[in-house]
Amino acid sequence: MRAHQIMTRRVITVSPDTTIVDAANTMLTHRISGLPVIDAAGKLVGIVSEGDFICRIEIGTQRKRARWLKVLLGTGREASDFIHERGRKVGEIMTPEPLTVSEDTSLEDVVALMEKHDIKRLPVVRGDQIVGIVTRSNLLQAVVGLAREIPDPTADDDHIRDRIMSSIEASAWCPFGLSVIVRDGAVHLSGAIIDERARQAAVVAAENIAGVKEVHDNLCWVDPMSGLYLNSSEDNKLATTA
Repeated sequence: MRAHQIMTRRVITVSPDTTIVDAANTMLTHRISGLPVIDAAGKLVGIVSEGDFICRIEIGTQRKRARWLKVLLGTGREASDFIHERGRKVGEIMTPEPLTVSEDTSLEDVVALMEKHDIKRLPVVRGDQIVGIVTRSNLLQAVVGLAREIPDPTADDDHIRDRIMSSIEASAWCPFGLSVIVRDGAVHLSGAIIDERARQAAVVAAENIAGVKEVHDNLCWVDPMSGLYLNSSEDNKLATTA
């Protein structure tokens, strides 16, 4: 998928001359955590977010640096902090030259940028004009939309089993002696694992196959050094109630 397929197209923006009070009220009114900043020519020049309102003189949360650190950082950094903590306009506290993506940027690249730079939103631009914005909420909505169950006309037990086997066997963590039994959409997984994380991975692999109604974990953990083995918690429960 590409950025243009999930982005918000009607973007609420502010100008560098917008007061911080008006910007904060806009964010609260529309329940958004960030605003692109657009100049008079419509060019994206910055972005202001909730984080820019954290260290403020009004609430007594301005940075209090040790004297030795002030010396180390220099007077320029102290001046920048002063502006950010006391600025009255968006242009004085915004992040200039924000990271952006194009309409054709893949969601994989969008997420990589967000994770690398620890940001929650990326303006989508065409040239120097903003045409949308991708936020973590957009990504969440995409996951929900794509994860909805879609009826599969070939989701009978045999097809389900084949797809589960193919999915798990293609992975390095595939259980030894993997066995998959499917009855009326109920999946029973058995085999041996040497890492507990493989158990959950196998269950998730099965749950992702269309037509699966429930997954039963009958995988056995084995210590490759001693040969010690432990049954799954589901098998242990069955043993105690038998």
